[in-house]
Amino acid sequence: MPTSLPKVMKILKYLYLWSLLLSSIVSGRTENWPCFRGSGHQGICQETGLPLHWNATSNVLWKTEIPGESWSSPIVWGDRVFLTTATDGGASCRILSLEARSGKVIWNQEVLKQKTGHKQGRNTYATPTPGTDGQRVYAVFGDGSFVAVDFQGATTWVNRDLPFYGEHGLATSPILWRDQLIMARDGSNESDPKSLGWQQPWDKGFVVALDTKTGQVRWKTGRGQSRIGHVSPNIFTNAAGEAEIISSAGDVVQGFAAKTGKLLWSSKNTGEGVVPSVVLGRNLAFVASGWGGRESIKAFKLGGRGDLIESNLAWEQKKGMPKVPSYLFVKSWLFVIGDNGVVMCLQAETGETVWQERLGGSFSASPVAAEGRIYLTADSGDTTVIEAGPEFRVLASNPISERVQASLALSGGRLYLRSAQNLYCIGNE
Repeated sequence: MPTSLPKVMKILKYLYLWSLLLSSIVSGRTENWPCFRGSGHQGICQETGLPLHWNATSNVLWKTEIPGESWSSPIVWGDRVFLTTATDGGASCRILSLEARSGKVIWNQEVLKQKTGHKQGRNTYATPTPGTDGQRVYAVFGDGSFVAVDFQGATTWVNRDLPFYGEHGLATSPILWRDQLIMARDGSNESDPKSLGWQQPWDKGFVVALDTKTGQVRWKTGRGQSRIGHVSPNIFTNAAGEAEIISSAGDVVQGFAAKTGKLLWSSKNTGEGVVPSVVLGRNLAFVASGWGGRESIKAFKLGGRGDLIESNLAWEQKKGMPKVPSYLFVKSWLFVIGDNGVVMCLQAETGETVWQERLGGSFSASPVAAEGRIYLTADSGDTTVIEAGPEFRVLASNPISERVQASLALSGGRLYLRSAQNLYCIGNE
């Protein structure tokens, strides 16, 4: 006897509700990686089931060749992976969207043409990591141009009103806060004297927030006297429940009101060319100083106001400051990997050395952490996995043998590793 229409509709309704339940379970376990260093800007993933062992052929779920040259890191939202690149010698600025399951390129869109300029050899014309809020993808390229595209690759807005020049090129990545795209701009003088803003302080550095819907400037706040830097900011919620943008550059560490851009406090941090991004923990901001000053790892107390000079400096560690890789704050420890392959564990509240070991090789990528593990990717493409704790313990050594400077992205139980030529998706087969 044929099934009645009401009965069919009832079955379809139950199937639909069951699919929603399964979808919510899956989404609850999967963490998006929407910008440089993940959703919390700290390089930490809360997922479980991430791979521990792999090589160029084992546990590689897919590998996709990426054209052009770029050291931006991949980002992940749901079933999409996004990354930027620059082809035609850096002139063609492109955003790519890939299928997370298969690595298939869904679209590869040229969004801008830029005039290539001066940069360091380790830099590219598409180094800033893009960001996404699930509606649009926001990217920045070497000449300072901003662009937003939707998930179909169509351009929604472009802002080229904030051109950039820096002695090292542009390497800072933006962050997202509510409906604002926030970025530090710490360049140097394009004409003579070239040393201005680089070796000599100037007043042209600033932090800017763009409206994510329109690309228009919401606020733009000058730093005062500062020097060149490449530091991605972080977000701190103060005792009053207000969000502060914590941003570091050459000679300064500063806090800005996220809503208005008002400069709330400023501390002295002598040196230029600083790269490691701001990491937060235990009401402290962990930063690096710059070069040509007092090279060190520093922790500044948060919550102050005004010109603090160094009154909020909690501690300083004069050994092992990295040029490029950012730090990791896990539980009560601060983990640091130097460009020279020396990895350290420090007490986060005091800066005291817990242990120090040499891995060897050179490092540019920032470390990431998940499941009590730290993933450290060398320029050679080899990733060493260590225990995130007070004893040094190597858990795995995973070779890819391709040049890598981009940082890992973690999402959906997988690692996304960008080499000079390819994007790898690594997971438990």
